[in-house]
This record gives sequence, C-alpha cells and structure tokens, in this order.
Amino acid sequence: MKLAPYPEYRETGETWFKNVPAHWKTLPLCAVARTKSITNCVDRELLSVYLDLGVIRFSDVKEKRTNATSEDLSKYQAVDPGDFVLNNQQAWRGSVGVSKYSGIVSPAYLVLEVHSELYPDYANVLFRDRKMVNQYLVSSKGVGSIQRNLYWPHLKRATVAIPPVDEQVRIAKVVKSKAAQINKFIRNKRRLIELLKEQKQNVINQAVTRGLDPNVKLKPSGVEWIGDIPERWEVRRLKFLARIRNGQDYKEVEADSGYPVMGSGGQFAYASAFMYEGESVLFGRKGTIDKPLYINGRFWTVDTMFYTEVSKHVSAKFLYYSALSFPFDFYSTKTALPSMTQQDLGNHPVALPPMDEQELIIQFIEEESKLIDQAITRAQREIELMREYRTRLISDVVTGQVDVRGIEVPEVAEDELLALEEDTADADDVIDDEGEMDETD
Repeated sequence: MKLAPYPEYRETGETWFKNVPAHWKTLPLCAVARTKSITNCVDRELLSVYLDLGVIRFSDVKEKRTNATSEDLSKYQAVDPGDFVLNNQQAWRGSVGVSKYSGIVSPAYLVLEVHSELYPDYANVLFRDRKMVNQYLVSSKGVGSIQRNLYWPHLKRATVAIPPVDEQVRIAKVVKSKAAQINKFIRNKRRLIELLKEQKQNVINQAVTRGLDPNVKLKPSGVEWIGDIPERWEVRRLKFLARIRNGQDYKEVEADSGYPVMGSGGQFAYASAFMYEGESVLFGRKGTIDKPLYINGRFWTVDTMFYTEVSKHVSAKFLYYSALSFPFDFYSTKTALPSMTQQDLGNHPVALPPMDEQELIIQFIEEESKLIDQAITRAQREIELMREYRTRLISDVVTGQVDVRGIEVPEVAEDELLALEEDTADADDVIDDEGEMDETD
C-alpha cells in the first residue's frame, strides 16, 4: 500500500487545519453536530468512555473501577450509534469517541448528535486525532492539570476537516486495514515478550530449586512446590534466614529528595530519613504480595510492605531470586484482597544451598537474565516505534496529508481486527474516565 500526498492543497486560514486537500471542506463543529441530552432511559446498556479506547460497553471493562456507578441511572444520557461522546473533564486528553452502541452514559458527559455528512468510522478517528484533541484543550477551562471542564460555547467553534463521504469511507477502510496489520505485529511482539518472561522465570525457578549441575544427586525436599533438591541442600523457613520487619508510614519524613521510599512497584517518593541500610528483600503485605523487590542501600519502605534483614546463611540476592519462585497465589483465597501476615511470610520454605553455591547461582541467573532482558527491551522498543508509526500514519490519512483514493484495501473482519489501542493492555495505561467523575456517582 503506497501512500502519497494529494495533488493539490489549499490554505484554510484556520489554526488547526492550515492545509487540506483542495476539494475538502472545513467547518465549525456546530455545523455537523448538535448537543443532545435525553434522560430516563434506565433500561439501556451502560457505556463508558475510556482514554485511548473511546466508547465501550461497561460490561467489557476489565479493570477495576475507582468509583461505583450510581444506582440511580435516571439522569444518565442516552447515546445512539453514531453519537459523539466526550468526557467533559478529560476530553482535552483524548477521552472521546463516536459510539457504535446504543446505551447510556454519565450525566457529566457531553453527547453530540453527528450530521449524516460525517461517516461514523471516519468521525471516530478524526475526533480522536491530535488536531482535534488540541482544540478540546483550548475549549476547556479548569484549575490544575488533571480535570478541566469542556464548554460547548467554545467547543462548537472547533474546526472539522470534511472530505466527501465516499472518501471518508475509503479513509476509514485504510485506517482499519493498516491498524490491523500493525496491531498484529504488536500482538506478536507482546506474545514474544511474555514467552521471554516465562523463559526468564523458568531459568530462575530451575536455578533456585535444582542448582546448576544437571547430574547432581537429588533428594525429596518435603515441600510439594519445591520438589526434589540437590543432596547437600536443605530446606529452611524464611524466618530462620532473615528478620522480617514492618514498613512504616512515610508521611512524616516525606521530602523532595533524599532516600528512596519503596512500594510494591518500586520507588515512588523520597524520604528525609532512612529506615534500613544494606541489602534487603521487600515483600508486599496486601494486594501485591507476589512482587518481591531487591534493594541495596539506604531506603524507607511503607506500611504495606515487609523488609528483611538477612542472616549470614543466605545471600539477600539469592533470597530475592528464590522469592520470585514462591507460590503466593494461595493467599488470594483467604480474603477479597490478597494479604499476607508476618507469620505467613516467615513460614515460607526456602531451598537453601551452601553460600558458595548461592553465589554461583546468582551469577548464572544474572548472566542468563541479561540476555533475555536485552531481547525484551528490543521487542518493547519495536512496539513503541510501531505505535508511533501507527499514530502518525492514521493522523496523516485522516487529516488529508496522504491520498487514499483509488487504493485497494483488503476487507478486515471484525473478529480479526484488534481495537486500535488493544496493545496498550497494561491497566495502568488505561484510565477509567467514568470512575473519575465523583460528582456523577
């Protein structure tokens, strides 16, 4: 698929769409869309607007919501297929989309009925393009950088680029086809990354339970998940290898710089004082019990974490690698939020080799992990570059920077097409915009 510019462009005199193909129109948003607010449709399906996902069914939401939906849905607004929905406080970030569904959305959203002159699939991509999002920003006002209210009297003057309808259909097909190709590439890279992570975990599991000699004589460990261990190894409870300490609230020592404050995801703040100095393995007490951390230096850790003072019988780094193989999953059956007590952690069995063998195992794991991590980094960089290419390509197509007329594109079945942003799969990257609307709950 070879893409080239249109043969002729015209100057619009507009700020956002300065040059468009000569036969395209530029109109204010109010010429192609009008506000609508129909309520008391409680029997309709609940919809949500997600950053980078657009309008989706609430039943399709995988991530946990930050706030519960109001039980009274009478004030929620009706949305029909083809309607343009904007999160009033997050539109400036791109939390908008043209709906494929019939349903209802938060009363804090702005719902626009779009003129038939705009083909819905084209409108959905156009309205989420950076040139449009920038206009939502200047049409919004607020204090701070997170929530800014969008005002229709300002928004209605936003400039919209409109090609002929048949060309809009062609543009939408090109976008879908190219997105499918790029997303397939990204999906395969993500699978590769998962396989590499599994390979790394297998290297660690094997090394900390079997050692490095494939011909070593084994004996039963007496622990089901550890299995057989080398004959000269022993099994010790963690409480006999390290003192387990509770973290503390860091608010009284919070600072702009200083010592790292460690949580389950790593460092997230600074402290003016340190809690411990040296090598330590940190364990989450609630929710993230399966993410041990290794740290060497002065640090502070929070009250949702344990930290350890290791004894002379174990290397802190060996204990860390061993902890990565601990089966923490059974704690999730105890409470709604997985949690672990100091006694639970202290009773965890550890397959323990002599110190000289621990050092050899650490060296082996780090050498093998380095190669795997390099492969993961390359794959992640390729994903990043393809995301950038996809964004730029879609923007160029939908804003008329490349000519798609006459280009034959293969049909893409819906069940073969990944959502344009599916590859952003990490929950932390996707914001539940409905959950941010405290006043609507």
